[in-house]
Amino acid sequence: MKKSRLQTSIAQYTGLLGALALLVLVFGSLSENFLQIATVISIANQIPDLALIAVGMTLVLIIGGIDLSVGSVLALSSAVLGTLMVDHQWPLWAAVPLCLLAGAACGLFNGIISVGAGIPSFIVTLGMLEIARGATKVVTDSQTKYIGSAVESIGQPITGLQLSPAFLLAIGAVIIGEFVLTRTVFGRYLVAIGTNKEAVRMSGIRSSPYSITVFAISGLLCGLAGLAQVSRLSTADPNAAVGIELSAIAACVIGGTSLMGGRGSVISSFLGVLIIAVLQTGLAQIGASDPTKQMITGSVIVAAVLLDAIRGRWSGG
Repeated sequence: MKKSRLQTSIAQYTGLLGALALLVLVFGSLSENFLQIATVISIANQIPDLALIAVGMTLVLIIGGIDLSVGSVLALSSAVLGTLMVDHQWPLWAAVPLCLLAGAACGLFNGIISVGAGIPSFIVTLGMLEIARGATKVVTDSQTKYIGSAVESIGQPITGLQLSPAFLLAIGAVIIGEFVLTRTVFGRYLVAIGTNKEAVRMSGIRSSPYSITVFAISGLLCGLAGLAQVSRLSTADPNAAVGIELSAIAACVIGGTSLMGGRGSVISSFLGVLIIAVLQTGLAQIGASDPTKQMITGSVIVAAVLLDAIRGRWSGG
């Protein structure tokens, strides 16, 4: 069984890396600037917010849930950070904990209502999408908060390394997320809950605390993603991250995480993030129009969902 899972993981990583390499080759042949180191550095330093959200989304999808509120929760977290630093002159080190707390609180609310009341997470998080977005506009008075250099150090490349602290933070979250999922009892329980919640209950394990915790983790990672985005843009925008939930779900599905629960990999989701980032950057460099980029990206997502369905049938799931 372990050998079979290892072989499956290797095949999955190989397929994703192959797809990534193919995209690089295609865009490298179409754009003379794509294969330059500056493009690689630009992609790496632009993906931390999506990568952080994809880690949380992977865990939520594995337990059979979904979180549609991540974009709004990211915006609310960044709004809390921006308002405290701009309007109340808080230092970064003091504002960050409340930024993270705002995200975690939203995630905890999602988990308690969805799991505790037995309401589908699709509905609960859709409601939180609107609640958090409205709260963001109240907190900021619908005004963009220009923070400036006080937060830029997190999003700017480190001299010599050319990678930002935000990117390193995202990589750390991916490594920790994969370790928790594959090497801890907590992670095994998450997979079991997504595979067969009734069997978990019959085994005498209460699934509710684990599911609620996963939603709280997703919210916390939204807070970190808000910090990463603000550090890159130097502003907290009340309209930030609209639609990022779709990109996060797409990255997870491209990476092989099942929308039905019970199967997924944080590392594979990160590779899905890279595929989306390379695709969008490549299309931008060859001058594709926004409608064309949307159609192509959407087609890739649909293809990934079809492949997920085929995998499920082959595996008997």
